[in-house]
Amino acid sequence: MHGNRGVVYTGPGKVEVQAIAFPELAIGNRACHHGVILKVVSTNICGSDQHMVRGRTTAEAGLVLGHEITGQIIECGRDVEFLKVGDIVSVPFNIACGRCRSCKEGKTGICLNVNPARPGAAYGYVDMGGWVGGQSEYVMVPYADFNLLKFPDSDQAMEKIRDLTLLSDILPTGFHGCVTAGVGPGSTVYIAGAGPVGLAAAAAAQLLGAACVIVGDMISERLAQARSFGCETIDLREEGSMEDKIEQILGEREVDAFVDCVGFEAHGCGCDHGKEQPAAVLNSAMALTRAGGQIGIPGLYVTEDPGAMDEAARQGALSMRFGLGWAKSHSFHTGQCPVMKYHRPLMQAILFDKIKIADAVNVQVITLDQAVQGYADFDGGVSKKFVIDPHGMVPA
Repeated sequence: MHGNRGVVYTGPGKVEVQAIAFPELAIGNRACHHGVILKVVSTNICGSDQHMVRGRTTAEAGLVLGHEITGQIIECGRDVEFLKVGDIVSVPFNIACGRCRSCKEGKTGICLNVNPARPGAAYGYVDMGGWVGGQSEYVMVPYADFNLLKFPDSDQAMEKIRDLTLLSDILPTGFHGCVTAGVGPGSTVYIAGAGPVGLAAAAAAQLLGAACVIVGDMISERLAQARSFGCETIDLREEGSMEDKIEQILGEREVDAFVDCVGFEAHGCGCDHGKEQPAAVLNSAMALTRAGGQIGIPGLYVTEDPGAMDEAARQGALSMRFGLGWAKSHSFHTGQCPVMKYHRPLMQAILFDKIKIADAVNVQVITLDQAVQGYADFDGGVSKKFVIDPHGMVPA
């Protein structure tokens, strides 16, 4: 019998690598004949994980973290028909049954059968159904035939694993943000936030044919990373109106499309850059997007934020200038990315060298034992996407 270890949230600001149970083909007391057990090839630290670790959600100590998983099948349930032991697969962070109304409509981010509390589930995430996370050596994946994306050639997959590992979440999420913002050939696009999802969104906007991609952030290293693959940048610590800064780049004061890759821990700009203003990005979106434009919001917003600065924000109630968005006929697109809508075509884009996403987000591979330091470095604002390699399988 294999052992198993995973990254466990132990309280605000604390994670540990601990021995955890080896996964079983079971959901509670019920056998999971449609599931598989994976040996984790790579699993990534996500900005969404940091919200929990910072104590900004209602996550309880003991949660095994990790929803960005790529793995090799080592055991198949009796009812798995189209996958086999040895296959290398990408795991969408959304857990979806494939049977409910939402899944049949392609809305796999809000599956109705995998979370008794609300629509939608994810591995290792607060309020997302209690599923064990995949920042571990081994993990169980249910509804495997429906959920998993099998890579067509295992050797080729391992050669490009630093890119393909990003198919489980951040590349589809960034792409989804751009699609829902209406990005297309010739678009001008503003990406709020140059963390991994923001950088993925910027690369996705280029893949979609954007004429100019502008990325705003407050960390110099992240802005330099955005410039490294052809983005324009705005340092949000500097004084001056956002409209003026956009005009200096485009000759116009608005963009066609706006993508919020920051979420509820947003800060103000200029002299307010050190102050939390959870609706700051949403209000900027309405100010900077042209009339009739679209706003994609893959940045995470929560129903409860114990660390918020005021009571309204603690309940997820934000002070938005919504009348401006209404007057400009904006459309807003929120919620989890339905990864399965995008992961196969994005896999093809990677395999045929149409996007260099690992370079764009600055992937750094670490061991499972280095995960605690990876969380600390990520929270410190480094411009890296940390990919955990539990078994030493990722090529050097």
